[in-house]
Amino acid sequence: MRIARLSPRLGVPFGMAVGGILAVTLLLLTIGRAEAHGIAGNRFFVGTMTFDDPAVNDELSSIFSALKRTAPGGTAVERQLTTETSRLLTPNLAIGAETSWIDRGGHNPSGASGVDGLRLNLKGLVFRDDPREMLLSAGLEWGLPGVGRRQLEAHGAITPGLFFGKGFGDLPDGLAALRPFAVTGAFGWERPTGRGPATAVVHWGASLQFSTLYLTGRFTGGPPLQEPLFQWLPLVELAGDTPRRGKTGMTINPGIAYVGDSYQIAAELILPLNREAGRAPGFMVKLLLFTDDLLPSLFGKPLFAD
Repeated sequence: MRIARLSPRLGVPFGMAVGGILAVTLLLLTIGRAEAHGIAGNRFFVGTMTFDDPAVNDELSSIFSALKRTAPGGTAVERQLTTETSRLLTPNLAIGAETSWIDRGGHNPSGASGVDGLRLNLKGLVFRDDPREMLLSAGLEWGLPGVGRRQLEAHGAITPGLFFGKGFGDLPDGLAALRPFAVTGAFGWERPTGRGPATAVVHWGASLQFSTLYLTGRFTGGPPLQEPLFQWLPLVELAGDTPRRGKTGMTINPGIAYVGDSYQIAAELILPLNREAGRAPGFMVKLLLFTDDLLPSLFGKPLFAD
């Protein structure tokens, strides 16, 4: 479960984190059914890079990024490889884990490189409307305290989040030119509860997507005849961090994704909108695997499905 982070992670007591995760688990076990690959009606919501999409899936993804940032004593070209996996517990609830390897080069006295921590998460579908192409999910992420290198500021953290997607395929004929478009977004609140100078941070992101499915004969205006995969999806993401004390760091990321039957590949530019987000343009690339399609014997159904 990713929500764009430009700020250090924050501490949280073990008991509070476990209690929050159990509470969210009980809530999500009672709500609606998810759909494979983030599909609502004819709409496929592409897996974004700076924040998580609203889908609940069996998947494995890796994102590599490179961006020049301000660092103590100078600047650093930060290269990061983030790997995340998720597994469906029920048709509407998934558990996941995420970790990142970071290398900070350039004129940076710390010269830190290594794994920055391990983050566990739960995510479940709250609402789905096929005719209106809508998805809404909720999640809770817990960054394990004490896992990672001190120089990389890897601290414990707890972050509840909301994720949404809305396609415009339901627009009337007079607005048919807008049907290929969709928006997705995410909002997370990282709250400090431990000792130290850490402050609360709001992580947020939004995207505008264009589905080429709506330019083909596969779009019928009703329920899809097949899963709307095999398509190119141009998109642009806007992501940022808003700390309780300090300035918001924001980036805008134009790019394109291709979605197949069992995978997605994507590439985006990273364009910092201020110095808090970066010092020069960078880039990101992503490989996303739908493990339920790649290995149906292992991931063909949720762990606790009927």
